[in-house]
Amino acid sequence: MITKQREQELITFILNDELMKFYKSKEWMQLRLKALKRDNHECQLCKAAGRYHKAENVHHMKEVKTHPHLSLTLSNLQCLCIKCHNEVHDRLESTRAPKFMNEERW
Repeated sequence: MITKQREQELITFILNDELMKFYKSKEWMQLRLKALKRDNHECQLCKAAGRYHKAENVHHMKEVKTHPHLSLTLSNLQCLCIKCHNEVHDRLESTRAPKFMNEERW
């Protein structure tokens, strides 16, 4: 079990924009594994759409920057595949500049 003092320390990392310290903490790593086990290592958005994809990411439904007090709450976590996680955060490939293509297409 996490102490109040340690929990406050982790929240302070988030508030000070030191997210990597939070995400590398043993408390986050343990909670992340619990979420993956709970969701059977399946992407929950793919599953809801009737598809299967392995979950590689654990997503905070209420973002850590706006809700740091929920950063270590299991019910605020959702396991997602990389594609779905990027979509949730609006990091779609279609918004990236297209790669240069040679004018000569054979």
